[in-house]
Formats: sequence, C-alpha cells, structure tokens
Amino acid sequence: MLHFSPWKTAAVLALCALGVLFALPNVLPKSVLDSYPSWFPPRTIVLGLDLQGGSQLLLEVDGEALARARGVALQEDARRLMREARIGTSEIRLDGKTVSVTLRDPNDLAKAQERLRTLAQPITNTVFGATGELDLQVGQRGSNVATATLTDQGLQARVRQAVDQSLEVVRRRVDQLGTVEPSIQRQGADRILVQVPGLENPQRLKDILGQTAKLEFRLVDPNFPVGQPPSGAIPSGSELLYEEGGGQNIPVVVERRVIVSGEDLQDAQPSFEQNTREPVVSFRFNNRGAQAFAQVTRENVGRPFAIVLDNKVISAPVIREPITGGQGQISGSFTVESANDLSVLLRAGALPAPLNVIEERTVGPGLGQDSIDAGTRATWYAAAFVVVFMFATYGVFGFFANIALVIHVIFIFALMSLLGATLTLPGIAGIVLTIGTAVDSNVLIYERIREEFRAGRSMVSAVEAGFKHAFAVIIDSNSTMAIAALILFLLGSGPVRGFAVVFLLGILTTVITAVTMTRMMIALWYRRTRPTTMPF
Repeated sequence: MLHFSPWKTAAVLALCALGVLFALPNVLPKSVLDSYPSWFPPRTIVLGLDLQGGSQLLLEVDGEALARARGVALQEDARRLMREARIGTSEIRLDGKTVSVTLRDPNDLAKAQERLRTLAQPITNTVFGATGELDLQVGQRGSNVATATLTDQGLQARVRQAVDQSLEVVRRRVDQLGTVEPSIQRQGADRILVQVPGLENPQRLKDILGQTAKLEFRLVDPNFPVGQPPSGAIPSGSELLYEEGGGQNIPVVVERRVIVSGEDLQDAQPSFEQNTREPVVSFRFNNRGAQAFAQVTRENVGRPFAIVLDNKVISAPVIREPITGGQGQISGSFTVESANDLSVLLRAGALPAPLNVIEERTVGPGLGQDSIDAGTRATWYAAAFVVVFMFATYGVFGFFANIALVIHVIFIFALMSLLGATLTLPGIAGIVLTIGTAVDSNVLIYERIREEFRAGRSMVSAVEAGFKHAFAVIIDSNSTMAIAALILFLLGSGPVRGFAVVFLLGILTTVITAVTMTRMMIALWYRRTRPTTMPF
C-alpha cells in the first residue's frame, strides 16, 4: 500500500502541475494573460451577477395581449370556415373572449356549430399530457347566432406555452448580445428571470427583450393612398397602421393578409445601402418564403407593400419589379446600433406574446467586489482554522493533509475554468464547505490508522489497514453528498445550481487529494525517515 512506483508519482505530480496551470489565469493580470501562447488560450472562471455586477430583469408574459391575439385569430378562423362551408353570415364579431357568428339562415345553426367545433383543441401539459378539456366552448345565442368562447383553462395553457417558447427566444437574443453565461429561467407560471452578468447597458437589454419582433410583409390597400388619412370606412380585411417619419405618424392602411412572416426568414444581418451608405438590414428568406414573396411581387408590380414590425410600419416601398431572389433590404431611419439590434431580433425569432418588465435590478461592480472580498476572507479564515487544527491534531500527517487541501482548492478552480462554470456568492460558500469536508476524509483515515496502531499493528501495517478500510467509508459518504448535490443541480436554479456545481467538483477532487495524494506523501516520507512510532 505504501509502495509508489516512480511513474505513479510522476503522474500525480503532472496532474498537480496541470491543475496549477489551468487555475493560474484566475489570479494573473490581464496583461500577462495576453502574452499566453496561442496554443494554450487562458480560460478563467466566469463571475456571476452577484460578484461582477450586471443586470437582472423579471419579465411577465402579457396574458391580456395573448388573449386578444387568440381572439382575433379565432375570429379570422371562423370567417374562413363559414366561407369554406358556404354558410351565409351577416356579422362575425369578437366580444372579449367570445366570437359571435350571426347567420342569415337560422337553419344553418347546427352546421355552423359543427364547423366551429373543429377549431377546438385539447388542453395539454408537460406532466399529464392531454387533460380531456378543450380550449374553447361552442354554444349559441338565440336561434341564428353561433358562439365560440375561449376557456380560461385554454388561455392558461397558452400562457404556459408562451413562456416555454419565450425562454428559447430570450436565450437566443441574449446570446447574440455577446454576453457570457447569462442565467435565463422560468419563475412561476408566467414569468421569466433574466440575469446578465457584466452587462454595462441594461436599457439595451430591456429594448431587446421588450419587443415582440413580429415581422410581417403585407400589401397596402389600393383604395387608401399611403400618407393620407382614410376618407371612408376601412373594410374588415384591412387595418390602419402608422409609419414613423420625420417625427410624425404617417397613416398606412394595409391588408390583414400576411404575404410572408418572420418565420420564413433564414437570416438577417446589418449592412449599408450602396448608394446612400445608410444603415439597413439585409434579409434572406427560406425556400417557402422566397417562393411566396416572388409570386406576390410578380402579381403586384407598381403597388406598394408594407414591412410591418410589431404592428408598426417600418417602410412602405413600391414594388418596381418582381423580387425573385429571396433577398431584400429593410430601410428606415436606422442607426448602426438599431440596425444591429433589429437583425438580432429577426434572427432570434418573434416572441409569442409581449413581455412586460415588472422588476429591474442593477448590481454595480463595487457591490460585487465587496461580496468577493467578504467571501475571500471567509475562505482564508476557514482554511486557516482547518490547517491549524489538522497540524495540531495529527502532526506531520496533518501537514500532508494540509498540502492536499491546497491542491484540492486549486483543482476546483482549474476544473471550473475548464468547464467555463460560473462562480457565484453561494459558490464561494460551497468552496468554504468543501474545505471542511475535504479533510474529513483524512480524519477518517488517520483515526483508523490510530486504532490499528493501538491494537498492536506495526506502523506500516497500521497505515496500510487505515487506508484500506477507510476507503470504502469515504466513497460511501462522498457518494451520498454527491447525490444530494446532483439533485440540487438538476432541480435548483440560479445561485442554488452555482452552489451545487462547486460542491460536486469539491467532492470529486476530495477523493483524489485526500486518498491518493496523502498516501503518496506518507509513502515518500516513510521511505526517507523509516520511523518506528506513530507521529501522532
């Protein structure tokens, strides 16, 4: 047990050297890191929001806007179904969550209700699947009015789905801002918590996440010239929108029918217009979008069409010739930053519903530095007490345990650097905790050695028995702690996961340092000194 071959000793020393090499960039100044060789790029631990400062937003899905959008979609679907079934109607009206279809012939009531029922969809959730309930109820009001009402359960299911979709869209948008290790997580039934460490401009984050980014290409109604207020009633198939220009809102009546939507965009990049050198956004459609756009522009040469973003007209150019390449530009009063932000929004995709900022927090780097200083002091104090205790209790064996403890902490920082893990204030607490638990394994080994020596074994035999019999206990105790830490990582979020990551890495390195390294140091010490009595 106390025999260590030269290659094993070399392997342990090489592992320690690698740990120091990967952990060292965390304490070196940036000027030194810039001089690192290209084949070994330095990686440092990412500090969390509570340590380096940054922005935190609590977003809430706009349930009312989602219900209104669902109601408008239900009204359009009802109009389409009645037209396809050749059912005569005098009015299709939306009242809150209810769509009322007034029939010309009361005898068509049953047929209209049957068609409306095809719009009902079962309500599902991620745990139980289909619940047997529907998202709308079909009824009647009088003898010639069929109704379809959105249920509260259906709207709640829509909100849950919107949160799930928004999480991915928000993550894509934040990632394209170039931030490091943002934390984006669900909170409650309809909220999303976004934490972006190191972000210097929180207003830009609000602007990026506050837009739905629903892009649509629509034809302008030919009966209403662009820029002139509508002189008559707007037909049901069109609506009045506005374009910002010269500090004024320019009225534009556009058709409700969407030619191509943002879902058909394949890419969007900021660029400059060749003649004027003004910032624009260049876009490219996928095959389906390119074919639809080419067909509409081919059939409507000389007619203006509107580029609509979140129900605001960005521009309304005239179709001079068929656009068949599937590419185009969005021009407007863009700055370089606004063109870049719009391209980010379009690439990330549209949110299913608006997100309202209900809470905003900004953590300054000074407050984060105070947390780092406090955590550093706590770590030094804990390490100092542990070192003194181990050396006073176990003598030279305690000294070996203290050396292994230093390597243990270095390994934690090296692994966190390699994994790109985020260090938070609870993570520092995890390091302090692992300092105490790391030497716990040495205590188990040393106490077992003391018992074996008192039972009459020789020193070599007692050391070998101590390491052999305590190893199983060490594995069992660390396994139970690892299971608890793994559950915290899988089910927890934010600071809890930061604590769990550090604790898991501490448990992993404990087994290496407390058993292998201390055994190697004791073996080398015994080979040199050949003691006959126990040093503690």
